[in-house]
Amino acid sequence: MARYSKEHKQVTRQRIIETAGRRFKRDGIDGSGISTLMADAGLTNGAFYAHFESKDDLVATAVAEQLRAQYANLVEQAAPGIAGVEQIVRWYLSPQHRDSPDEGCPSAALLDEIGRCPDATRQAYTDGVLAVVDGISERLAPADPRSVRTKTLGVYAMMVGTLQLARALADKRLADELLEEGIRNALGLLAIAEQAG
Repeated sequence: MARYSKEHKQVTRQRIIETAGRRFKRDGIDGSGISTLMADAGLTNGAFYAHFESKDDLVATAVAEQLRAQYANLVEQAAPGIAGVEQIVRWYLSPQHRDSPDEGCPSAALLDEIGRCPDATRQAYTDGVLAVVDGISERLAPADPRSVRTKTLGVYAMMVGTLQLARALADKRLADELLEEGIRNALGLLAIAEQAG
C-alpha cells in the first residue's frame, strides 16, 4: 500500500475543505453528505477519515476557511479608510455576489444552519466573523476600532440579511433595488459610526 507524503496529504485535505465550503454554501450543511463532499473532491468516502474526525470537524474547518478567504479577498484587498469600507459594502451587496452563493459569503449562505451546529463550529464562525468585522472597524475608526465594533457587527448582520433576501426574491429588479437600498443603509449607518468613533 503506497504512502503519501505530508505535502500530498495537506494538498488533499485543502481540496476537501475548499470543495466542501462551496458545496455547503450551495446545498447547505445538512444537504451535503460525506459521499457527495468526497466525490466533489475526487476522492472516495474511505479517504474522509484520514483527514477529518467527523463531518462536524470538516464543517468547522470549512467555515473557518471560508471566512479566512473572505477576509483575505475582501477586507485585506480593500483600500484603507472609508474608501475601503465603501468597497467592501458595494462588493458584498452586489448582484454578482447575490448570484454566486457558492463562491460568496458563508454567513449569507449558512447562518441559519451554523446557529444549530456544535460549539466548535459556532466558535470558528464567531472568530472568522469578528476578524472581518474588526477589519472593517479598523478602517472606520483607526484610533479606536473597538469603539465601533458592535455597530459594525450590526451593519454586517443587516448586510447578510439583505443579501439573503435578495437571493430569495424571484423578481430580479426588486432584488437589485433591495441591494442598492442596502448599500445606502449600510453606508449611512457606518458613516454615523465613523463620525462617532
